[in-house]
Amino acid sequence: MNKKTLVITSLLTLGIIQSAYKPWEEGMFPLSEIHKVDLKKAGLKIDQNEIYNPNGISLIDALVNVGGCTGSFISNEGLIITNHHCAFSAVQQASTPGHDYLNNGFVANSKEKEIEAKGLTCRITDSYEDVSDKILGAIAQIEDPASRLKVINDAMKNLALDAEKKQPGIKAEVSEMFIGRTYVLFKYKTIQDVRLVYVPNRQIGEFGGETDNWVWPRHTGDFSFMRAYVAPDGSPAKYSKDNVPYSPKKFLKVSAKGTNEEDFVFILGYPGRTFRHRPAAFIEYQQKYLLPYVSDLYQFQNTTMEDVGKKGKATEIKLATRIKRNANTLKNYQGKLQGLKGIDLVGQKKTEDSDLVAFINNNVDMKASYGSLMTDIDNLYKLITGDAKRDLWFAQIYTSTNLLNIARTINSFKATLDAQPIADKQRYFDENVTKLKTELSSMYNNYEIDVDRRIFKRMLTDAAAFDVNQKVNAVNKITSMGRSTTDIIDQYIDNTFGLTKLKDQDYVLDKLLASPKALNMYNDGLLLFEKDLSTQIAAIKPEKDRREGTLNKLMGNYVNVKEKFLKKDFIPDANSTLRLTYGYVRGYWPADATYMKPYTTIKGILEKGATGNPDFGYPAAVQSLWNAKDFGPYVKKDLNDVPVSFLYNMDTTGGNSGSPIMNAYGELVGVNFDRAYGATINDYAWNESYSRSIGVDIRYVLWVASKIDKADFLIREIGVN
Repeated sequence: MNKKTLVITSLLTLGIIQSAYKPWEEGMFPLSEIHKVDLKKAGLKIDQNEIYNPNGISLIDALVNVGGCTGSFISNEGLIITNHHCAFSAVQQASTPGHDYLNNGFVANSKEKEIEAKGLTCRITDSYEDVSDKILGAIAQIEDPASRLKVINDAMKNLALDAEKKQPGIKAEVSEMFIGRTYVLFKYKTIQDVRLVYVPNRQIGEFGGETDNWVWPRHTGDFSFMRAYVAPDGSPAKYSKDNVPYSPKKFLKVSAKGTNEEDFVFILGYPGRTFRHRPAAFIEYQQKYLLPYVSDLYQFQNTTMEDVGKKGKATEIKLATRIKRNANTLKNYQGKLQGLKGIDLVGQKKTEDSDLVAFINNNVDMKASYGSLMTDIDNLYKLITGDAKRDLWFAQIYTSTNLLNIARTINSFKATLDAQPIADKQRYFDENVTKLKTELSSMYNNYEIDVDRRIFKRMLTDAAAFDVNQKVNAVNKITSMGRSTTDIIDQYIDNTFGLTKLKDQDYVLDKLLASPKALNMYNDGLLLFEKDLSTQIAAIKPEKDRREGTLNKLMGNYVNVKEKFLKKDFIPDANSTLRLTYGYVRGYWPADATYMKPYTTIKGILEKGATGNPDFGYPAAVQSLWNAKDFGPYVKKDLNDVPVSFLYNMDTTGGNSGSPIMNAYGELVGVNFDRAYGATINDYAWNESYSRSIGVDIRYVLWVASKIDKADFLIREIGVN
């Protein structure tokens, strides 16, 4: 390397030679805000209206929300590309010990061989409308916090219902953009028939497992292909052999050229939730209560499920999706805790809040309107943290124990049935029992009694130790018998699980739900325990509604004041609505003297595989193809290898999984799937120095499809030469 090249390389590494355009500090831009950024100046090579055009077809029309993730159409026959982990639950449900698609992958080389992606639907954004005036006008004269929130929720629901009546076939939702302040009505088209087309071997799609999750460098082929189907007349329809591939308004062109360092890139997707416009008290609650509690509980749950899964292949497959979801949340929360403490975000927020108080007090009009704002927020959070352990327990109890969730569903149906006039009971039962059975069957899919018993014991033990002002009445009733708490809980679980017939799916579906009389005559300890839980939850609901209503108004005021103080408009926090984010392919320095380059390659897969860690297993074909340098047209010449994953400084969070990464020409060059560990804090704060997201490079996707799984039919369909 000559001296001139060395200097230029060093400058690039230091981030000095970068795009002349400085992007916003952060930004997940809603459709209504895209016009506020100059993407052409940032590096976009197409007209900005080609991204979003409310009066015509644009790239937005190629986006779908699939199973809580993002996906994009890449052919005129409804072909969708998204993440491997977004298809995981559907693949698990399609798998058996004899057809283990979860581990071996799945390739349908014709449409006839595509299989139903159970539990997945596609949602396409059709249009949006700001309805803030209608919502806020309804609460103008209401002071009571709980009543105010109820009117807001009712108005949101009614606006959505009215939109659906006026436009049959669409699904409408009103989303709160700024809490207590702005509201937007979104209209969606929902496709109900989604099928699996191609899912790579798990050693490709989940390479690195939990060892590599949320970290960089990454070598995960986190991609999958699905297809959307509709009825022959083009209308949404449930799975049927008569359905035909959906023809989208727009599909993305796939570019096998990929990207280079410092290239302009952008993402369209459906990010979940962020909480950046919140005060110190909110962040402190997250750091002190929610994040550590859930992390500890999920660690216990996964250890339990992994142990029970050793019973056999069928049990292992049954528990796989829950383990994966838990593990993802667990490591994310651990990263957030580390990040919050690392940058002392609570301390930063307290300083900001103190400055805000000074700003309010130094302005007569502001003080008259908002003089008690920060005190009111702090006092509310004192109440919230005072009940934190009990409230977090209630939030987890039903998802922790499948049988308890089944009991809640049955109790709820039974209560509604009991409330019907005698003459209407049979009719109500007949009209609703099929839907109930379908719901319960889904719950039984992931039910394993040994898991339920162990986790239920953990939940009861935790609740028994709560302070007297946070007691769970149902648990207190069991443990207040004067003997050892552990012995009482063990005996209670043995008796309850031993006697309940809810653990027998066939009994529940065929006998218990055979008639209103059969349902009414049956009871057991688990149903009684759940009824006690529901009674307490109902008793504390009015106070929780009051607090939530108060918080809604306070947070609206907080954002108003902060925007005035900082003299800037904020971008609304993410809320699962369609957003744009943009930036550049770029590495970073996570620690002193440690520069992370923005690309990984197949060579790195082999290097990790040599460590002996089982998370780094890979198909033998990867090694032989790499040894032969059989990269085809997917090689990145400056690396002399196929790029696997890459980094960029775009603003993403959960829900952006599967989002298309597009180049300056609007062509798909990768699929977003994760963030670097330091960027797990993105939900609360974003900073260009450490916030990096990770995508699978389209060149690796195409290489695996062609060379490993012989899925050239897909490459032809998406038009890659």
